[in-house]
Amino acid sequence: LALLSSDAWSGSYLNRAALLLDGAAAERNIVRPRSNDRDLLLVVHAIAQARTEAARNMDVPKSVATAHPHLLMVLENTEQAYAAALEKRNAKFVEHIARARVEDTTFRAIISKLGYTLPGS
Repeated sequence: LALLSSDAWSGSYLNRAALLLDGAAAERNIVRPRSNDRDLLLVVHAIAQARTEAARNMDVPKSVATAHPHLLMVLENTEQAYAAALEKRNAKFVEHIARARVEDTTFRAIISKLGYTLPGS
Protein backbone atom coordinates (compact mmCIF):
# COMPACT_ATOMS: atom_id res chain seq x y z
CA LEU A 1 0.00 0.00 0.00
CA ALA A 2 2.84 2.39 0.82
CA LEU A 3 4.41 1.70 -2.58
CA LEU A 4 1.12 2.42 -4.37
CA SER A 5 0.73 5.59 -2.35
CA SER A 6 4.26 6.68 -3.28
CA ASP A 7 3.60 5.98 -6.97
CA ALA A 8 0.33 7.91 -6.84
CA TRP A 9 2.06 10.87 -5.22
CA SER A 10 4.82 10.71 -7.82
CA GLY A 11 2.11 10.68 -10.48
CA SER A 12 0.60 13.86 -9.06
CA TYR A 13 4.02 15.48 -9.03
CA LEU A 14 4.62 14.42 -12.63
CA ASN A 15 1.27 15.87 -13.67
CA ARG A 16 2.13 19.18 -12.02
CA ALA A 17 5.65 19.22 -13.44
CA ALA A 18 4.36 18.49 -16.95
CA LEU A 19 1.87 21.34 -16.69
CA LEU A 20 4.58 23.76 -15.57
CA LEU A 21 7.09 22.62 -18.20
CA ASP A 22 4.59 22.60 -21.06
CA GLY A 23 3.37 26.09 -20.18
CA ALA A 24 6.89 27.46 -19.97
CA ALA A 25 7.89 25.85 -23.27
CA ALA A 26 4.81 27.19 -25.05
CA GLU A 27 5.57 30.70 -23.80
CA ARG A 28 9.21 30.48 -24.82
CA ASN A 29 8.17 29.42 -28.33
CA ILE A 30 5.81 32.38 -28.61
CA VAL A 31 8.18 34.94 -27.10
CA ARG A 32 11.43 33.93 -28.79
CA PRO A 33 10.64 35.59 -32.15
CA ARG A 34 8.78 38.43 -30.42
CA SER A 35 11.23 39.43 -27.70
CA ASN A 36 10.69 43.14 -28.44
CA ASP A 37 6.95 43.02 -27.66
CA ARG A 38 6.97 44.68 -24.25
CA ASP A 39 3.30 44.04 -23.51
CA LEU A 40 3.71 40.34 -24.30
CA LEU A 41 6.84 40.21 -22.14
CA LEU A 42 5.05 41.80 -19.19
CA VAL A 43 2.33 39.15 -19.34
CA VAL A 44 4.62 36.14 -19.73
CA HIS A 45 7.00 37.47 -17.08
CA ALA A 46 4.16 37.69 -14.54
CA ILE A 47 3.01 34.19 -15.46
CA ALA A 48 6.59 32.87 -15.25
CA GLN A 49 7.00 34.38 -11.79
CA ALA A 50 3.82 32.68 -10.59
CA ARG A 51 4.85 29.37 -12.18
CA THR A 52 8.28 29.54 -10.51
CA GLU A 53 6.76 30.34 -7.13
CA ALA A 54 4.30 27.45 -7.46
CA ALA A 55 7.16 25.04 -8.22
CA ARG A 56 9.18 26.32 -5.27
CA ASN A 57 6.27 25.54 -2.97
CA MET A 58 5.39 22.13 -4.41
CA ASP A 59 5.51 19.01 -2.32
CA VAL A 60 8.07 16.76 -3.95
CA PRO A 61 8.03 13.00 -3.43
CA LYS A 62 11.37 11.51 -2.41
CA SER A 63 11.20 9.20 -5.43
CA VAL A 64 11.72 12.15 -7.81
CA ALA A 65 13.50 14.63 -5.53
CA THR A 66 16.75 14.51 -7.53
CA ALA A 67 14.93 15.88 -10.58
CA HIS A 68 13.15 18.78 -8.89
CA PRO A 69 16.09 21.23 -8.85
CA HIS A 70 16.19 20.94 -12.64
CA LEU A 71 12.50 21.76 -12.89
CA LEU A 72 13.18 24.85 -10.79
CA MET A 73 16.09 25.83 -13.04
CA VAL A 74 13.88 25.54 -16.14
CA LEU A 75 11.33 27.86 -14.64
CA GLU A 76 13.81 30.28 -13.09
CA ASN A 77 15.77 30.61 -16.33
CA THR A 78 12.57 31.18 -18.27
CA GLU A 79 11.58 33.92 -15.84
CA GLN A 80 15.07 35.46 -16.00
CA ALA A 81 14.95 35.39 -19.80
CA TYR A 82 11.82 37.53 -19.81
CA ALA A 83 13.30 39.91 -17.25
CA ALA A 84 16.38 40.29 -19.44
CA ALA A 85 14.25 40.92 -22.53
CA LEU A 86 12.30 43.59 -20.65
CA GLU A 87 15.63 45.25 -19.84
CA LYS A 88 16.67 44.93 -23.52
CA ARG A 89 19.56 42.60 -22.68
CA ASN A 90 19.18 40.33 -25.68
CA ALA A 91 22.32 38.26 -25.06
CA LYS A 92 21.08 37.38 -21.54
CA PHE A 93 17.62 36.62 -22.91
CA VAL A 94 19.10 34.12 -25.37
CA GLU A 95 21.42 32.66 -22.71
CA HIS A 96 18.57 32.03 -20.25
CA ILE A 97 16.34 30.53 -22.95
CA ALA A 98 19.14 28.12 -23.86
CA ARG A 99 19.72 27.21 -20.21
CA ALA A 100 16.00 26.57 -19.73
CA ARG A 101 16.01 24.16 -22.67
CA VAL A 102 19.05 22.28 -21.36
CA GLU A 103 17.52 21.98 -17.89
CA ASP A 104 14.22 20.79 -19.39
CA THR A 105 16.10 18.03 -21.20
CA THR A 106 18.00 17.15 -18.01
CA PHE A 107 14.82 17.04 -15.93
CA ARG A 108 13.12 14.73 -18.44
CA ALA A 109 16.19 12.48 -18.61
CA ILE A 110 16.34 12.12 -14.82
CA ILE A 111 12.61 11.39 -14.62
CA SER A 112 13.02 8.74 -17.29
CA LYS A 113 16.06 7.23 -15.56
CA LEU A 114 13.98 7.01 -12.38
CA GLY A 115 11.48 4.92 -14.31
CA TYR A 116 8.75 7.52 -14.77
CA THR A 117 7.20 9.20 -17.77
CA LEU A 118 5.82 12.71 -17.87
CA PRO A 119 2.24 12.97 -19.10
CA GLY A 120 2.15 13.99 -22.74
CA SER A 121 5.71 12.79 -23.37
